[in-house]
Amino acid sequence: MKQGRGWALVLSVVVLAGCATAPPRDQNNLCNIYREYPDWYEDSLKMQQQFGTPQHVAMAIMKQESSFVSDALPPRDYLLWVIPWGRVSSAYGYAQAQDPVWGEYKSGTGNGGSRDNFDDAVMFIGWYTAGTQRQLGISKWDTYNQYLAYHEGRGGFSRGTYRSKPWLMQVARKVEAQSRLYGAQLKACRQELEDDRGWF
Repeated sequence: MKQGRGWALVLSVVVLAGCATAPPRDQNNLCNIYREYPDWYEDSLKMQQQFGTPQHVAMAIMKQESSFVSDALPPRDYLLWVIPWGRVSSAYGYAQAQDPVWGEYKSGTGNGGSRDNFDDAVMFIGWYTAGTQRQLGISKWDTYNQYLAYHEGRGGFSRGTYRSKPWLMQVARKVEAQSRLYGAQLKACRQELEDDRGWF
């Protein structure tokens, strides 16, 4: 009997793992991402309508944070450089949201959800960038500074912690360039995506 229950548990885990959404095949083309996952277009459009953060900005941040891997985790931390000792942070999922700020999001919006669900994760990015505009005056269209504030936290951004991290400023420029590319692509295929919405 115990063996039967053990096999049932293993089968459940395998089935659930099979349900995870694979990362998009063409991550450098927002139109192709939305063609592959039409629900993601709907979800990110809903985020834009609720929080005012452009779809291409949120998607560029998500690409950098997780490469659209639903259960992405930060690197491992090591004790004495060799013994695995947990993770470097509590970041998890598509948006790499950390436990404390995810808790703030849930209590502030009344949204439940999960960090490995695309809809919840893109809503989190919209909520965070809207809060950054409100608190720091950074435009939701300013991908470079929004990404720095997202990575460092708003307090860290205000203290200028990123200035001692040239690598991070370089990454923020990369996210900015990705956002510009996504924006141009989305402009070119928006009508097609809107026309396809009529089929759902």
